Amino acid sequence: MVSGRDEKIELEHEAARIFMRLYERRFGIKMRHIWHNEPRRPDVSCYYDHQKLDLEIAHLYGSEAEAMHILGRELSPHTHRELLQLMRMPAEARLVAALNSLLASKAEKSYDSERVWLVIRNANPLWTKEEMLAHFPKLHLPKTHPFEQVWVIGDMQGESGLLALYPPLHLPKQQTKPYRKDF
Repeated sequence: MVSGRDEKIELEHEAARIFMRLYERRFGIKMRHIWHNEPRRPDVSCYYDHQKLDLEIAHLYGSEAEAMHILGRELSPHTHRELLQLMRMPAEARLVAALNSLLASKAEKSYDSERVWLVIRNANPLWTKEEMLAHFPKLHLPKTHPFEQVWVIGDMQGESGLLALYPPLHLPKQQTKPYRKDF
């Protein structure tokens, strides 16, 4: 049986590999070799065009109940009721709230690292990369945070590609408004 820590590390490594493959395909810059770090350092380190880069990996589920359901955990009656309650709230409202909460939480962290990128892997099948793009104006990153760049992998397999959240210069051309002016 895989422990919770081993499963977390496996999910982080998988997300890092998907991100590196998508980034390399999009920009033609080689990203290679990953290794896991201990606390006080970002989750994963790699080489970005022969320079060390640290990646903090986060998975966007929406709520603990949704995470348990998505990961195939056995649901208690309480968790099942919580999921049913969540389903009554519009998916886009949950998306914005969950993503802003994750950004705020990660922004509070500090790392023993020179360069850190935050990579968020969307694990909720109810949300798409296009929906995230549509809600860009509602997303905000606190003024102070440790990240040089923030990226979203649009789905668990990476089939929908990458979405750059920060800095604004990485925004797709059709996007005119970056985050709220919090940074």
